[in-house]
Amino acid sequence: MTSPGPTRRVVHCMGTVFSFDVRPPGVAPEALDEAAALLHELDETFSTYRDDSPISRLAHGELGLDDCPPEVQFVLDECERFAQLTNGYFSAYANGQLDPSGYVKGWAIERAGAVLSRAGSTNHYLNGGGDLQCAGSATRTEPWRIGIADPRTPGRIATVVAGTDFAVATSGVEQRGAHIVDPRTGRAPAGLLSLTIVGPRIIEADVYATAGFAMGAAARSWAEGLAVTADGDTWSTF
Repeated sequence: MTSPGPTRRVVHCMGTVFSFDVRPPGVAPEALDEAAALLHELDETFSTYRDDSPISRLAHGELGLDDCPPEVQFVLDECERFAQLTNGYFSAYANGQLDPSGYVKGWAIERAGAVLSRAGSTNHYLNGGGDLQCAGSATRTEPWRIGIADPRTPGRIATVVAGTDFAVATSGVEQRGAHIVDPRTGRAPAGLLSLTIVGPRIIEADVYATAGFAMGAAARSWAEGLAVTADGDTWSTF
């Protein structure tokens, strides 16, 4: 039985918080259970915080690639594809060790959303650590409205993105501090406080936000999005 109103679920995994907001016509609770279970399964495989995960054991030389679940080869192939598409600014080895988290989180959001869609949901969003995939609309007359945090002032919204069937991903210092490095130099990029990318799929939006932020000020000639610069200015192609 589906809920007549919004249904929400929060899942703690991958070192962050995932939240589901499902609007009418909704889905049965079992679909939310399945989506949550999928996130935990992916966390068990790809978590760099768990020494027993296949990705950690692979990074430490305790497992060979052929001994890992097949999803690991797929993810590493995708990371390499995006490394080529971004001229090396996105990498599964950005910090000098194997860590495909920059791809896995968006992929996990998209796969969990697909679970809800197969179960009959046409209007929902999934938020994973501030990156969102929106399906359908918030109501029959209102689009989804997503606030973009302003890294210059905690709690302040820089702008609002509204629409249907879209994804939003932000990379920057506001949530986790200076955690992104330029894979080509191994140093923290300069020039930006945040970069937000909007597109049809969360995987691409998340990867390109990470790569664009790693470019620093050079992202302006490459990325289509909203940036807050280190000197407090903004530029946008929205």
